[in-house]
Amino acid sequence: MRKKELYDRVIAYFEQAMPVAETELHYEDPFQLLVAVILSAQCTDKRVNMITPALFRDFPTAEAMAATTPDVVYEYIRSVSYPNNKAKHLVGMAQMLVRDYEGQVPDTLEELVKLPGVGRKTANVIQSVVFHKAAMAVDTHVFRVSHRIGLVPGTCTTPLATEKYLTRYIPEALIPKAHHWLILHGRYVCTARNPKCDKCGLNGICQASLKAKI
Repeated sequence: MRKKELYDRVIAYFEQAMPVAETELHYEDPFQLLVAVILSAQCTDKRVNMITPALFRDFPTAEAMAATTPDVVYEYIRSVSYPNNKAKHLVGMAQMLVRDYEGQVPDTLEELVKLPGVGRKTANVIQSVVFHKAAMAVDTHVFRVSHRIGLVPGTCTTPLATEKYLTRYIPEALIPKAHHWLILHGRYVCTARNPKCDKCGLNGICQASLKAKI
């Protein structure tokens, strides 16, 4: 199967099976989403959603979070992975927003990655979800699923290489939704261990499933 045909068939499947695909993180504005995405690194969205209501209640804005300390924030987020580092990042991020961006979340990759705790993946999530830009955030789910399906070759050994390959073939208007398609598919169907191939609508298209039948 040619690469374009594979992409066309995968996109057609997701368009039908998952017409609405969006982040499972709970937030009300760009600042809250940025906080939630920083917290979600190597942690489940479910866990993040458990702790953010109290955090957002007491620190609803960049100004409020910038005025506190990492030690205080730590008490709210202690159940997530790497709470010490994340507490420092959150306060530092908020302080930079207040100091350099009038408390507003910037909309470019170059500015976002300057913020403490924000790497390319997090920046792409913000660009995609908040600003509806054609940015493909590659997390562990996207990386795993795109390789298993065969959307990217084995030579794409890094998230950046995977991102560039995916954005070459996925229509620009669909990139924000495709990011969530791959994440949700990886989270609930194409899991890291024991993927549910027998329940997957891509069985027979997915390159990993075809190899398993040989």
